[in-house]
Amino acid sequence: MDDKAKTIAPDALKRFLAGYAPLEGVADELKRPDGSLRPVWAPLMRHLAGQSTEKLARAFARGDQYLHDTGVYFRQYTGDDSTVRDWPLSHLPVIIDRSEWDGLAEGIVQRAELLERVMADLYGHGDLVRDGFLPADLIAQNPEWLRPMVGIRPRSGNFLHFLAFEIGRSPDGTWFVLGDRTQAPSGAGFALENRMATSRVFHDVFPKSNVERLAGFFRGFRDAMNGMRGDHGGRVAILTPGQHTDTYYEHAYIARYLGFLLLECEDLTVRDGRLTVRTINGPEPVSVLWRRLDSRFADPLELDETSALGTPGMVSALRSGAVDMVNCLGSGVLEARALMAFLPRICRHLMGEPLKLPNIATWWCGQPAERAYVLENLERMMIGPALSTKLPFDIDATTALGGRFRGTAQAPVADWIGREGASLVGQEAVTLSTTPAMSHGRLTPRPMVVRVFATRTPEGWTVMPGGYARIGQSGDPTALAMQAGGSVADVWVMADEPVARDTLTQTDTGPFLRRMPGLLPARAADNMFWLGRYVERAEGNVRVLRAYHLRLEEHGRRAVPLVNSLGQFLEGYGLDPNAVVPPTLLHQFDAALHCAGKVRDRFSTDGWNALNDLSETARELATKVQQGDDAARAMSVLLRKTAGFAGLVHDNMFRFLGWRFLTMGRALERADHMAAVLSVFADPEASDGGFDVSVEIGDSVMTHRRRYSVESNRNTVIDLLALDRDNPRSILFQLDRLREEEEKLAEMAGLTQMGEASRRILTLQTSLAVATPELIYTRRLSRLRRELGAISEALTAQYLS
Repeated sequence: MDDKAKTIAPDALKRFLAGYAPLEGVADELKRPDGSLRPVWAPLMRHLAGQSTEKLARAFARGDQYLHDTGVYFRQYTGDDSTVRDWPLSHLPVIIDRSEWDGLAEGIVQRAELLERVMADLYGHGDLVRDGFLPADLIAQNPEWLRPMVGIRPRSGNFLHFLAFEIGRSPDGTWFVLGDRTQAPSGAGFALENRMATSRVFHDVFPKSNVERLAGFFRGFRDAMNGMRGDHGGRVAILTPGQHTDTYYEHAYIARYLGFLLLECEDLTVRDGRLTVRTINGPEPVSVLWRRLDSRFADPLELDETSALGTPGMVSALRSGAVDMVNCLGSGVLEARALMAFLPRICRHLMGEPLKLPNIATWWCGQPAERAYVLENLERMMIGPALSTKLPFDIDATTALGGRFRGTAQAPVADWIGREGASLVGQEAVTLSTTPAMSHGRLTPRPMVVRVFATRTPEGWTVMPGGYARIGQSGDPTALAMQAGGSVADVWVMADEPVARDTLTQTDTGPFLRRMPGLLPARAADNMFWLGRYVERAEGNVRVLRAYHLRLEEHGRRAVPLVNSLGQFLEGYGLDPNAVVPPTLLHQFDAALHCAGKVRDRFSTDGWNALNDLSETARELATKVQQGDDAARAMSVLLRKTAGFAGLVHDNMFRFLGWRFLTMGRALERADHMAAVLSVFADPEASDGGFDVSVEIGDSVMTHRRRYSVESNRNTVIDLLALDRDNPRSILFQLDRLREEEEKLAEMAGLTQMGEASRRILTLQTSLAVATPELIYTRRLSRLRRELGAISEALTAQYLS
């Protein structure tokens, strides 16, 4: 049946809720076995029945706007390329009664403990393989089983600390596990954002719906990670592959939410068996690491030597017990599809009881009896790689469904199994339960899979009361993944009685203590420093471009010396004067975005959105405006947006260490750009109009007119733009700011003696402070630029290297 025939119009829903008509074609999740509405869904369904299409559209738009404003995204991959996509929220939540959820949670806790024991055995005594509970080849051939980790016992005594499970429900209401996520489970942060967005969509329903809160789960996890430090001290950090991974937004979000450092492998070094992070004040120990990259990439010395993501010596740090990891390296071995074939028997052996939450039925084709069974039942099987970690519904060219390959003309499936059986599994092709989704103003049943999270705490495993659901874009269960166009929904676990309004923080019982911001990794400081430089460099170039196009409008393309000088100045910065928005300028905005993206955990959402808007506006203007007055107006638009970003940074950003590096980067770049402008347009031999251009580029026209009763000349221009401490565009003003911020950095670092950067800044600042305009000749301006470069190098050597 197609989707149109299955959809439920609001008037039909009203008649059903009033008891006048049965509801046909409804999603499985709404119905009890007798076909009546599940009570847990009734409040939301009544709400939907009372809304007009327009009102629902506005409610959905609130959720979408929240996600857009917050910057939630995922990265979609197409071949070798990737693009950032808006988070695909399915606005209707999946609702589960708490009594039913409690039964699911019990099964999840049992499964988490079972996987812990299997992991301990695989990297310990190996009894499961020796006693025939697991085939040796199946483990040894798995690339996620890491031989260097054998015999290493985690400092905490536990291998697994944070897990996710993909669970599905059949239309008859039976739940089963589709996949275990033990490597570096993602999605917990997205579950929080789904909750925030959905609570805005249903702001009048959610507070009254007794939905279990998520904050307590994260508080327990945060406290458990802090507790793992024990007496070792050190920091707790999250290890990310970087901003080009598809879940980087979540890594940054969780780091902010939990208050942990967000690190990349390049931030880390191993010294004397200890894992340390490079900070602006030197190496600091890391005691607990939540790994969000695959195990084999973590250490190029002992694991994958081709890895550019790893930290040499990571395994040795684990071996020495200097660091604890969530989850331990090598845990990806537990995700293989084939392992599910053996877990029921292993559970009875290790835990003395059957699985409380069953797997999807799985048979490893490397055993004669199981292979024969699969061959006899091909029509109801999914056949795929035994070591794959994909869900049974993620069908591609390496899998067969119902005895046939999808979209390919290959040898018969039976021949394939006979030839490569040891590398294949058969899994039952189950039908997924459907949940309601809204499509074109009508309820539409869509297949769903729920991702559930569990964390280890001192009290044992705790299950998040909710999670997030993947919703198919159609009735086809193979289109659940976001990469395939699927969407995601919040999961409401609903109680019969009111629930506590839990938060991440608990009320302090002791006296108030103001906590200072934490460490600043050198990589983060470097990116903040260059973010400031790139934005300021772009702004300076936009000001020159505006001056150029204003004079181009005035003089046309006649050989006017001043126009030629402006064009040559632009070319010296790699800017094509014939392009309204030169590619180099777009690259500078891109570089600023790249730097901001590397520090998303330390950068405000408003600042990120403002920078994105600035970059998008520049690209849009590049295709729309013409040279001359039109281009000058376009540059004014970019300047206003740049000023908006600068205002957010200056007025809203906490004066933490990162802000100081951003400020120093801006100051260095502005001083250098102003020195370059003055060396060309305030030169005694400059073209007519050069002095006025200098004042215009320096955004000081009004001040110059008020202060000096004469027309602009070299002395007035140099005095205002090089030597005036009160002019935020002058070179001396930038040196004052540089000295102020660097002194605070040195003070916070506990330095008692001037470093190279401090000496250079003070020397240059003093020389300008005692100078007069007549002494600031062009050659000195060129030397000043070299001295600014030396200051930049000294700052890099002292804090960023």
